[in-house]
Amino acid sequence: MFLSKNQIVFYEIMADEKYEKFVLEEDQELRISTQENDEENIEIEMVYGTGEIFGYELKKDVRYTFGQGDKFSIFSFQGCTLHVYGLGKFAVKPEVSKENPMIMYLQLHAGLEQMRKNADENSKKDKSTETENGGECSRGPVVMIVGPTDSGKTSLCKLLVNYAVRMGRRPVFADLDVGQGNISVPGTIGATVVEEPVSVDDGFDPNSPLVYNFGHKSPGFNLPLMNLYVTQMADAIRDQFKVNRKAEASGVILNTCGWIKGQGYEHLKHIAQSFEVDLVVVLEEEKLYTDLVRDMPGFVKTTWLPKSTGVIPRDQPTRMKARDKRVHHYFYGPKKELEPYTLEIKYSEIKDKIFKIGPSQGEGMFKISDVHPSEGKVLRNHLLGISFANSKEDLFNCNVAGFVCVTEIDTKSKIVTILSPQPELPADCLFVVSDIQYNYQKSTSHAMDGYWP
Repeated sequence: MFLSKNQIVFYEIMADEKYEKFVLEEDQELRISTQENDEENIEIEMVYGTGEIFGYELKKDVRYTFGQGDKFSIFSFQGCTLHVYGLGKFAVKPEVSKENPMIMYLQLHAGLEQMRKNADENSKKDKSTETENGGECSRGPVVMIVGPTDSGKTSLCKLLVNYAVRMGRRPVFADLDVGQGNISVPGTIGATVVEEPVSVDDGFDPNSPLVYNFGHKSPGFNLPLMNLYVTQMADAIRDQFKVNRKAEASGVILNTCGWIKGQGYEHLKHIAQSFEVDLVVVLEEEKLYTDLVRDMPGFVKTTWLPKSTGVIPRDQPTRMKARDKRVHHYFYGPKKELEPYTLEIKYSEIKDKIFKIGPSQGEGMFKISDVHPSEGKVLRNHLLGISFANSKEDLFNCNVAGFVCVTEIDTKSKIVTILSPQPELPADCLFVVSDIQYNYQKSTSHAMDGYWP
């Protein structure tokens, strides 16, 4: 598209730095897409007006850094001026557009906020009358975002979460897309109470989520196990609501994967039933909308919205690189502010403590296999979930404390070397092997205390 006069890109020199200047008018957005092979970063600074990324308000005169494979839009309701540094190194240039569904997304947020206000009012009535069933009518909205791959589900979830937090709410974000792992690592589903806006730099707070280690990038690998974890997560969130009134009134925002046909569609219905959803938002796929209108109970509202016009499809190599990047962020931090620990563990210390959960060929839904520390093909470069389970039989009923990565196996010395966020492993812990791999390389980042996300 052609830019209007006041949007023309200017090149300026200031303190030996070259930047490009973009002026957004009311309800316009600047779309930026970096390539996976772009080795340099770009920096964005808002110098005038107001702008946001996925509902996160950009601060004035603060530089935000973006790198390989980052795709996003900066939207402004009232107009703003942006400086973009380092853009000359990139082949794909930003695009200014006024064609976007932001007004419809804002209307969706307004509807959810009204449901939260109703929940607050019902809660006050329940306290005054001391009704027995107050919890059911005082819960905030549970909204499930569904749609095909690359339809902007995660972006919309972040936007809705941030808008809720900006209204003083504390929503639960539940990420059920095992291919991405926005809360922990790929191969997991997770949920967390969001108390601060999800920044463009750090993502979701990794310090206190509820995480289940599914161990694969596709729910179809072991659908019964996936459905079990979904049910357990829904139950755990309801239990949390009993002691967290703020989160209960704020409700839940559910992100799902792009598997929407066949068993994938049945999986979506299982999610809706487990979480007792109030609203299903379908992005892009009209047939999926029609099917859900037909199959959802009458009290569940289903609505269709267009996907963001700035969403860019990703091929398989791009998805693989994105998963590697997400695991790297887990251990080293989004800004490389963490330095994980390298631990050497004797075979004898972890023998009979490593397991792998797989689909069952018999009567059971899944099987648990023992893994010996010397099994290099199964363990080397693989992530291991640190389970809260006390026994082998209880592994698929428990969430995980965090993850380590097996970097080396010395069969002569009988030592396994792992990469760990913490200097010590939890006492008497059990390990669950994930199919997700990470090719470890020594980091030069600054040391900080680790964590168990």
